[in-house]
Amino acid sequence: MARWKNLSLAIILSALLVGCGDNPAEQQWQSYHQQLTVDLAVDDIERVDPVNIGDFPERPDRLIDIPETRDSLLNVYALRECQITSLVAARNNQLGRVAPPSQQWLYERTLWQRLSACLNSEVPEQLSDQDRTRLIQLTATKTEQLPAVSWNAIFDSSEWVKSFSRASQPLTNVDETTIANQLVAIDYLQQMTDHQFDRDWQQDSSTLEKYLKTLQERPMTAEVLRALLLATQRLTEANTLLAQQSDATTRCLSRWESPSLDRLANTAKQWLTAINRLIDAQLVDTPMAIHRYQSHWLSMENAQAPWGQFRQALTEHQALRARFPPCTDN
Repeated sequence: MARWKNLSLAIILSALLVGCGDNPAEQQWQSYHQQLTVDLAVDDIERVDPVNIGDFPERPDRLIDIPETRDSLLNVYALRECQITSLVAARNNQLGRVAPPSQQWLYERTLWQRLSACLNSEVPEQLSDQDRTRLIQLTATKTEQLPAVSWNAIFDSSEWVKSFSRASQPLTNVDETTIANQLVAIDYLQQMTDHQFDRDWQQDSSTLEKYLKTLQERPMTAEVLRALLLATQRLTEANTLLAQQSDATTRCLSRWESPSLDRLANTAKQWLTAINRLIDAQLVDTPMAIHRYQSHWLSMENAQAPWGQFRQALTEHQALRARFPPCTDN
C-alpha cells in the first residue's frame, strides 16, 4: 500500500512540475529526480543550472585571409576563350562585391572550374606566351585559394554562425524529419567541400541557398550541446544521490523510462559526427580559435567535451542504478 501511496505522490508532484523549468527537457529531468526521491524516501535533489556553451569565435578569429586577385580588363579579355570575362565582370560589379559568402563560394568555384578546364584544353596553344603564363599563374592562384574560400564561405555565413548561438534552449522532442532535414543540409555542404576540385561536379545556387535556409531555422548545434550539458548536470546530481544510499538492497527503484535520453544520444552522435566531419574535411590549416572550440565543445574523443561528459555520467548512472533492485509493483 505504501508503494502505491508513493507512486500517487510522484504523479501528483510531477503534475505540479508542469510549466516549471525553462524547457520541456528540464521538466522531464525534474520528474525523474522526483521519482528517485520518492523511491528512496529522501528530500528533493538540489539542482543547479548547467553551464552554457562557450562563445563561437569572432569573425576575425575564424576566417582565413585571402589576398585579392587583381588584373586589368585587357588581360582578362585576353583569356576570353576560357569563358571567364562575364563571370569576372559580374563579380566586380556592385552586387557582386556585396554578395553573401555562399554566392562568393559559388563564384570562386565556378571560376576555378573554367580556368582549370581551359588550362587542360587546346586553348593554351592558341595564346601568346605571356597570356599562357598568365593563365597558368591565375589557375594556380585560384587553386591555392579555393580551400580557404570554401572555409570562409561556411564560417562567414550567418546560417552557420547561428547554429552555435548561445541564445538557445536545450534540444527536446524534435521529430526525426526535422533532424533529417538538418543533416541533409550539412551533407550538401559536405558534398561541395568534397567536390571542390572536381571539374565535373556542378553546384547549384538554389539548392545551396535552400539548405542554408534550413540550417537557419534553428540553432541545432547549440541545442544539441545544451541538451548534453543539461543531461550531464542532472545525471550527475542523481548519481550523487544514488551513491549516498548505503541501504541499496532494502530500497527499490521504479522502472526508468528513458526514450527521450536515447533519442538525445542518437541525435547528438549523428549531429556531432556530421559537424566534425565537415570541419575536418576542409583542406586548410584550421584557425586556432576554431580548433580550440572544436576540441572543447564538439569533440567526440575529448572526455571533457559535452559528449564525453554525457557518456561518462550516463554510464555511471546506469551502474549506480544496477545496485538497487527494481520495484515489482509498478
